[in-house]
Amino acid sequence: MNSMTGFGAATAPLANASLRVEIGGVNRKQTEVAVTLPRAWAALETAVREQVAGAVSRGRINITVSLQHTAGVAAPITINRERLATLTTGLRELESILGKPVDTSLDALIRLGVLTEETENDLPPEEVEAALKPAVQEALQAFLTLRAEEGANMKQDLLTRINTLRGYRVALMERASGVALRHRENLLKRLEESGLPLPADDERIIKEIALFADRCDVTEEMTRLESHLNQFERICDKPEAVGRTLDFLCQEIFRELNTTGSKANDAELAQMVVSAKTELEKIREQVQNIE
Repeated sequence: MNSMTGFGAATAPLANASLRVEIGGVNRKQTEVAVTLPRAWAALETAVREQVAGAVSRGRINITVSLQHTAGVAAPITINRERLATLTTGLRELESILGKPVDTSLDALIRLGVLTEETENDLPPEEVEAALKPAVQEALQAFLTLRAEEGANMKQDLLTRINTLRGYRVALMERASGVALRHRENLLKRLEESGLPLPADDERIIKEIALFADRCDVTEEMTRLESHLNQFERICDKPEAVGRTLDFLCQEIFRELNTTGSKANDAELAQMVVSAKTELEKIREQVQNIE
């Protein structure tokens, strides 16, 4: 079992800088892979997307690739000699018109495009491609490892909550087994208070109780609920992606609980169903994070 959320990062040396890859995941019903690359490396987007998409089956995966200059090492400076020559002539003419010197500081030269730092455009494409693939693989492995660790914790939490639902199921069955008897006692009591006492073995009483017992019987619901809980536990142990299947089972479990509450005709039992649904909702929220 894997979580859909996670993070992984890796760096690779590249000329006088380094290439950094970051991979993060968030919840999605389907698989989405978004790649953010410097514009000069756009041709590598498809390869990166395919490399990552093959390792995941659900969730939105965000991949960011950037160029980072090594700390303490200045980026190489390129001098645009043609622009410098043209600019020098223009500056001399401008100084003659203004009658005063024109700013030629380092910042000014950079802004005017005479001096430029090394950028993504200046790196050989084959060098970038050679460094990118292993860096993506390293970041992807860290990402998958974190998802697996988080998935293991989620699995433990889900199994604990499923066990709580088992406890509710037992309590529901015990409470439901006495609903018909309590209805019979209440019916006889109301008849007596109304001045219409009838013996407990009266045919009309027996018929009424039999019909009521049939309407409020939840044996089938409890049997199916047990089956769903067993399936849930088995699926949690599977190595493949199980998020969609668990989400479907949550819907089936809710259906059985809902039907039980509708048929019960018992206030205490209905309250127990509400508590079970609350626990199920916590399970469903957790399942939304599972691949």
